[in-house]
Amino acid sequence: MPVFDFTVETPLPNTYRVARTHSLFNVTEGQAASHHISVALPLEDKPWRIGAIIGPSGTGKTTLGKRILGSEAFHTGYAWDERPIVDVIGPDVSYDDVTGALSAVGLGTVPSWLRPYGVLSMGERFRADLARLLIEHSGDVVIDEFTSVVDRQIAQIGANAFAKAWRRKPEADRAVVLSCHYDIIDWLQPDWILDTREWQFDWRSVQRRPEIPLTIYETNWGAWPYFEPHHYLKLPRMVAATNYVAEGPHGEPVCHVAVATLAGMHTARLCRLVTMPEWQGAGVGMKFLECVAQLWLDGQNRYGKRMTGIIHTSHPGLIAALRRSARWVLVSQQMGGSNKGRSIETMSRWQVKAGKGAHSGGYGGHIRAVCGFRYVGDRKAATA
Repeated sequence: MPVFDFTVETPLPNTYRVARTHSLFNVTEGQAASHHISVALPLEDKPWRIGAIIGPSGTGKTTLGKRILGSEAFHTGYAWDERPIVDVIGPDVSYDDVTGALSAVGLGTVPSWLRPYGVLSMGERFRADLARLLIEHSGDVVIDEFTSVVDRQIAQIGANAFAKAWRRKPEADRAVVLSCHYDIIDWLQPDWILDTREWQFDWRSVQRRPEIPLTIYETNWGAWPYFEPHHYLKLPRMVAATNYVAEGPHGEPVCHVAVATLAGMHTARLCRLVTMPEWQGAGVGMKFLECVAQLWLDGQNRYGKRMTGIIHTSHPGLIAALRRSARWVLVSQQMGGSNKGRSIETMSRWQVKAGKGAHSGGYGGHIRAVCGFRYVGDRKAATA
């Protein structure tokens, strides 16, 4: 069993303030200038992917972290410039991989991808750093001050999102996080924990994250302005739609989706799905979407009629989640705007309405790849 036994010494200068501090508070030079750590860590006894060193500040987490996986694994952060983060992260990596990593760590709000790192909120910066780590870092990693500068809800949701994304990596890379916050443990679900309060090491089994209770209610478009800035497309409101909103444990808005019927009243179209940024990455958006789709599949709607739900999206994070779920079946794939004549007509109509004149031609930008999924509930899972 590897034993980490070392003393960190810091020579103290002979200054007036140092001498006065020694005198006033009876601090010995040994107390101030050295810190001894001795701990046995059986990290080679079992395979593991994520470990956590948790404890108060000043107990030696950083010093020990630099020795566990080697100094080359210690992550010191990234330098960001004024370009949008989607351009900075992994310049030699495919666009789909970069946006997939951003979505995986819970930064799924597309407008944020187009902003420089410096204008993002602290929670968005935290997630952008994690996405860049997933894309650009190769091999084992030690992350210092994990979740220390963000709101505790964002810390917990972000820790859970990072753990899921890290475990999905095809490589068997290992990550050790260093933090003074114990509230992330149940969300991070590490394979082992070292608590530096008493230097206690424990293996643990990976478990489900804590439940997030949501209250779902039917409403109208009145709540949409709150969610609209976080939707990745700018679209008009759906005609004759039924809206649903999910509230969190303290009544805060979490998710939104609108449902409208298609011709024949056999299919319900689910659209305008939004999960608020601070809740992204925990899977609540998918659970909410499936709950609403199941209501319509069971006939619990204002028409009292069973309808299968269908959703079309070009968001890479949502597409990946729908592909992983046994409750959804891929039913279509197409390039949005593939009908060039209709695209030109639509863009021209909108430009005239906005007072910008008729559209001259072309698609007006990159064509979106749109995937369609149909909700089948638990029937597919039961027969698999």
